[in-house]
Amino acid sequence: MAFRPLYDRVLVKRITAEARSAGGLFIPDSAKEKPQEAEVISVGTGRVLDSGSIRAMSVKPGDRVLFGKYTGDEIKLEGEEHIILREEDILAVLA
Repeated sequence: MAFRPLYDRVLVKRITAEARSAGGLFIPDSAKEKPQEAEVISVGTGRVLDSGSIRAMSVKPGDRVLFGKYTGDEIKLEGEEHIILREEDILAVLA
């Protein structure tokens, strides 16, 4: 299915967290926090400014990003969980 977010929104998919701690202990699913790192799947055209012009997006598909803990809306596409964020909710792009 083709999916393109509108305006300054970004579709991301969470990157799965490690099942073990740094010390090698197994972490059950009930004790894990949802990761705040994701891969950008699709981006909108950009933010519409007051002047009517469009500011291009600063992220692109394939980028790995960090986002706020309580931001975005979770959705399911083709059975997989994704998140739709505004570009301003993205805290950093990982190199």
